[in-house]
Amino acid sequence: MAHQKATNLPLSKKKRKSFPPYPIRKASATGLKCGGMVIGCTFDHRVADAYSANMFLVAWAETAASKPLTTIPSFRRSLLSPRRPGLYGCSIDDFYVPVKATVVVPKGLHDPITSRIYHIPCEQLDRLQSEATDLKNGRPRTKLESFSAFLWKMVAKHACSNGGDAETKICKMGIVVDGRRRLSIIEGGLNEELMIRYFGNVVSIPYGGKSGDELKEKPLSWVAETVQEFLENAATKEHFQGLIDWVEAHRPEPAMVRVYSCSKDDGPAFVVSSGRGFTVAEVDFGWGKPVFGSCHFRWGGGCGYVMPMLSPDGSGDWVVYMHLSKGQLDYVETAAPHVFKRLSLDLITS
Repeated sequence: MAHQKATNLPLSKKKRKSFPPYPIRKASATGLKCGGMVIGCTFDHRVADAYSANMFLVAWAETAASKPLTTIPSFRRSLLSPRRPGLYGCSIDDFYVPVKATVVVPKGLHDPITSRIYHIPCEQLDRLQSEATDLKNGRPRTKLESFSAFLWKMVAKHACSNGGDAETKICKMGIVVDGRRRLSIIEGGLNEELMIRYFGNVVSIPYGGKSGDELKEKPLSWVAETVQEFLENAATKEHFQGLIDWVEAHRPEPAMVRVYSCSKDDGPAFVVSSGRGFTVAEVDFGWGKPVFGSCHFRWGGGCGYVMPMLSPDGSGDWVVYMHLSKGQLDYVETAAPHVFKRLSLDLITS
């Protein structure tokens, strides 16, 4: 989180204070010569998802400003208790795999992963949404579905441009789904209020896989429909209850999402999360609202990670953190410069 206190922003560090490291969380504050400040905080994703991180940061800011907490977090783990007996369908096995069963990718198989942050104007998001929507065959696509479909096509086109057998290899994309609202209705009545306040990790990562050639040649509306199909299979209460039962059945073996596991015969893979519910503008420690907020997620391997967030200025623009290969990032910048604009100081302070 970056807080601005002056219009001229020399981004040299004035002082830095790190709080004592904890097993799960670590925070730091970096003062700038201009009087502004950068707040950083790390979380262990096994126990806290982005939704929980947002709850923590907002509560931290409210406490610092001596304000009452707008949301009291719930740590009631029984909300995610497995069923007795457990029950899950084969679709869970399609999305998750025990770590011991994953394929070890040879070193050097994938291009090195790097990170860049982009600014995407709201009018470009509206255009992508319009192009991705086929009203004759289904409901309108969301902005996240449309953007994800567009990026999936871009990554596939880049893979195909490298020649060889890239066109026949499967290009995979996963999208993070929050299960809080899906799990809010339980036996005996509505439990939405408790689940909305739940602090923990309540996400699933369904994914789809198509050949590079298919993604390259098909229209954006077709790709968006594919995205909608694999999301609909996971955006249900039964999916998340099945996932809880699946995890319980495989204890203590750790597991991972299949989109992350790949072999030499696979094409590129990446995951799109959604920080659009991350209320950056509400993280006010008392010295002004943030002018910028983003997320960095380093999980190693060759699978990319993309995190779209709403701009704190309320314009509807997106700030998108992208953790992909340098070749993929260079390609999307060249092929769609009207969509992917590298974030600059001018964009933050304008």
